[in-house]
Amino acid sequence: MIQTFPLALPGTLVDTHRIDFTRLYSTGWGVAAHDVAAAANGDVYALYGVSRYTSGVAESEPDPARANFTYVIITRYSAQGEVLASAVAGRSGRNYLDGTESALATGRDMTLCVLPDGTLSLNAHPNSTTLISPDLSRVLAAYSSGDGRPFRKPYVPGNPFAGSISVTPSGRLLCVAAEYGVWNYGSAIPNLVGVADGPLTPEHRPVIRAFASLDPQPKHQGEVDVQPHVRHGGEPVGLTHRPRPSLSELLAGEGHPWRWHGARLQRPVPLADDLFVLPVYARTLRGGSRGLAFSYSLVDDQGAPAGRLDGMHPYRDSPFTGFCWNLASDPHRGRAYHLNRYGLFAWNKAGELRARLDTGTKTYRPLTRFTLTACTPSGDLLLVHQKQHLILRVPAPDDLGDLAASVEQALGVYTKQRTALKKRWTPENWHWTDPSTPVHHL
Repeated sequence: MIQTFPLALPGTLVDTHRIDFTRLYSTGWGVAAHDVAAAANGDVYALYGVSRYTSGVAESEPDPARANFTYVIITRYSAQGEVLASAVAGRSGRNYLDGTESALATGRDMTLCVLPDGTLSLNAHPNSTTLISPDLSRVLAAYSSGDGRPFRKPYVPGNPFAGSISVTPSGRLLCVAAEYGVWNYGSAIPNLVGVADGPLTPEHRPVIRAFASLDPQPKHQGEVDVQPHVRHGGEPVGLTHRPRPSLSELLAGEGHPWRWHGARLQRPVPLADDLFVLPVYARTLRGGSRGLAFSYSLVDDQGAPAGRLDGMHPYRDSPFTGFCWNLASDPHRGRAYHLNRYGLFAWNKAGELRARLDTGTKTYRPLTRFTLTACTPSGDLLLVHQKQHLILRVPAPDDLGDLAASVEQALGVYTKQRTALKKRWTPENWHWTDPSTPVHHL
């Protein structure tokens, strides 16, 4: 079923801060979508944020109509597309909505995942995980990476878990963990990929068994950087111990050996319980990055190479234009998808490119305004329009050869559903306000 959902701002938040929708984002405010995830019961969750920064306004500004702010918003939609609830948390500084501190363990590159038991997991780097009840009413637990080594003394290691999580068909957790000193940087950067086979609950943090790494030799690590909950060969990962050969070592034979130095690992996706796609992108350049190297490697749960997603041209299909890093997968049918400025790509479990929808054509040009976020458990694609702040659900056909017709139909229906939503919600400059849905403060 083709559906369109609005990324709505709670009315209380808009009124409290007197948000002016007529202002341009260049004046220091904005709404941005981060991720979308779907549950087995058909519910859809959207993660997005709103922020405002005005130069010269003091951090202690008492008037919320003038104050700077940053909020994380999670909205839950029913299988029929109705907004059921929203949750709001201040990401930093004062929470003007209720005066409390946020219970979320936030950070960089926030993503969502619905765990096998229905619990919602909000993840961020470095290695922060927040468990939230399915109805968004409360935070169940927060696993935080601690005090940000090495900038605070004494260092407090915290209780970290993972910076991103995806779920395989049988309920295994595909996790990414960050390490300090990757490529000699003085911060924690995503570097390890592993699986956790136990349940993640407020009472239990399972061990992540690492099977792949990006940088094989992070610099300047000490004993505080050893991660007991991430293990390889039965031993905690850290110092000189992590999976080898690394992804950068496996890719080094392709062209100049330095082309992968400083590369970044993005969120991997499962193609099966024991087969995963690990996306690696070369370091971006100031003078333009189109044509740089990237790899979508297929790796099994023991770290053995199993091929790659083939068929994309490094320049004509470059994901570096617009920095389109996301992959989405339907592991129940062994499919992977990627959308960038040049096309929508679909592969089978063997890594063969089965469909490419060219956004240079009039039919699929609207896709350049969307970001691919995830697939539902039934395999439908979830896309977000970053300008109009809408989610589009595209039904995936049984045969990937029919993907072009399915997407063409969805884009046509999107236009009609968008018009209906505009009459119902009356947005201003494509900003949607919800005055009535229950709002929980996390």
